[in-house]
Amino acid sequence: MGAKLLMLAGDFVEDYEMMVPFQALQAVGHEVHAVCPEKEDGDTVKTAIHDFRGDQTYLEERGHDFALNATMADVDPADYDGLVVPGGRAPEYLRTYDEVLETVRHFFEAEKPVAALCHGPQILAAAGVLDGYEMTSYPAVRAEVEAAGCSWVDEVTTDGNLVTGQAWPDHPEWIAQYLDLLGTEIDHGKPVAADD
Repeated sequence: MGAKLLMLAGDFVEDYEMMVPFQALQAVGHEVHAVCPEKEDGDTVKTAIHDFRGDQTYLEERGHDFALNATMADVDPADYDGLVVPGGRAPEYLRTYDEVLETVRHFFEAEKPVAALCHGPQILAAAGVLDGYEMTSYPAVRAEVEAAGCSWVDEVTTDGNLVTGQAWPDHPEWIAQYLDLLGTEIDHGKPVAADD
């Protein structure tokens, strides 16, 4: 039986950081609810694609419309086994919503698995839950998360209930570490041809 996971979204969430874990976690049997304050099940958020081309910071382009599949106002965090916090530009304003911060605090108080990527840790810092953790984030967010009490490292990291990565290029390792934290077991058996 898969876990029931909550995923925070908002306009201009990073496209790959929303789409890839949303689909990957479902592909291995987890139920994932994507929510956004002030939006309902079936509404969409606009995504942004952050590309890394050797400039001093990322290039941002318009991504897709991502359809939410749950309503944040109806969510009880106690009903969920884990939380996913993608990056992009959404975290800078999502952290201003009390309901977002209260939701994040629940997962840390209950020591449930949390995966945060890129700018997502801005929300965790605002929620006041990072004190004592070893973690990573998008490098430009380092000062913010260190000010919130964590020690920053330059790699995908799991510390207690928290898995963090720097950006979408970290997906393979970041998602794998989150699956381990969730206790996900994947059958790596080989398919058998119909005539065998």
